[in-house]
Amino acid sequence: MSDSVAVGLVGAGPWAGMVHAPALAAGPATRLAGVWARRPEASAELAGRHGAPSFERIEDLFDACEAVAFSVPPDVQAALAARAARAGKAVLLEKPLAMDLDGARRVAAAIAEAGVVSQMVFTLRYSRAARDFLGRVRGLEPFGGYGSFVSSVLSGGPFATPWRLEKGALLDLGPHIVDLLDASLGRVTGVRAHGDPLGWLGLTLEHEGGAVSQASVSMAGTGELPPARVEVYGRGGHAVLDWSQLGDDAFATMVAEFAAAVRGGPAPELDAAHGLRIQEILAAADAQLTG
Repeated sequence: MSDSVAVGLVGAGPWAGMVHAPALAAGPATRLAGVWARRPEASAELAGRHGAPSFERIEDLFDACEAVAFSVPPDVQAALAARAARAGKAVLLEKPLAMDLDGARRVAAAIAEAGVVSQMVFTLRYSRAARDFLGRVRGLEPFGGYGSFVSSVLSGGPFATPWRLEKGALLDLGPHIVDLLDASLGRVTGVRAHGDPLGWLGLTLEHEGGAVSQASVSMAGTGELPPARVEVYGRGGHAVLDWSQLGDDAFATMVAEFAAAVRGGPAPELDAAHGLRIQEILAAADAQLTG
């Protein structure tokens, strides 16, 4: 497609290989302009799989693209996304935005100052099932809800990466659940936290308009685990979003909407400012757990 957006990919780990690179290379709204990673051999292997160049210098990747997608640890993303923004590149950012709140503020400020398009990879929010769920919720006059997400990441596997093993469920699974409860029940205005991010973590969220919700997240599960879910209750009934309903449309939809925004279409709702707001909520919870 002649008007496809040239997107460079930063990162060549499991998630980049499973999701980012195939989606960006599949088009038609985007094309994979190249890959850069801290391990040149991994970058070359992933780029070669999709017929794209591999770059040894990140500046050369920036020169070859209009936008940059990130699939790296949060602290690495924060530093490199700010550089991409200052180079005038639109940025597609993984959650969490950074490893800590100061880092998230810096990258969000760099993006705002540069005036570039930004979009967060809150993958679940781009699925048709989640959008239908949020449409139903709006008619319920919701007053409360609950979300749960339990994984077995701490037991090992490709996603048992150092930052996840250090920070646990709050920064990895928490953004998904908090974001969906925030979208369902109104902006989160307060949070109370208890438990252990490396065990079982509970959050109570207060929302604009008086709704209250609870969230439970853990990465210490074992065996066959139930799918994550969000439930919302209101004066007009209730609605449930079960992760098993999500299908495989979310990432392709997200990439297409990102490309449209880069081409001057509607600004993404889930931009870096939104990612920062979700991280502020999680930072407040973390302060209670560690204070």
